[in-house]
Amino acid sequence: MAPVRFCSACGAPLESAPPVTCSACGTSHWDNPKPCANAIVVDGERILLVRRAHGPWEGAWCSPGGFCEPGEHPLQTVEREVLEESGYRVGVDGYVGVWVDRYADDPADPDAAVINVAYYTAVPRDGGGGPVDPAEVSEVAWFPWDGVPAELAPPGTLAAVLAAARAGSSFADRPG
Repeated sequence: MAPVRFCSACGAPLESAPPVTCSACGTSHWDNPKPCANAIVVDGERILLVRRAHGPWEGAWCSPGGFCEPGEHPLQTVEREVLEESGYRVGVDGYVGVWVDRYADDPADPDAAVINVAYYTAVPRDGGGGPVDPAEVSEVAWFPWDGVPAELAPPGTLAAVLAAARAGSSFADRPG
């Protein structure tokens, strides 16, 4: 997700990455965070994770989820993304909190998009096993809470999210 380099109104090159105002026509451009929603799918004493098939963080395990479509509520995003990535239909039953991340293998990458991820807990409503998109995930697996793989994505964040979900707390990621 490269930064905006040309004005969306007149097509002129921008002098810098957003936030910037086009010197040709005066249109303002902003680097707005992308809203996302993910699920910590819980079935008894185990949780569902998917292995990423692409970057960033290719090969790492993550909670199923993704970017919100225009006008889509994050709860709808969770249900849609979990089905697409795991083959399970879920029902959201709790809210964990929002975490802010950079969507890149290198979090210091200045071109990385900022994402605001709402995490929810959910329970499976069916036996799963439906088709999954191999371009999105390479593997789907259930893990016991104490047997979660070390290679998690987003790095650092998902471990904190899982700890908050397991403890049943909300708003666990407060700055400072």
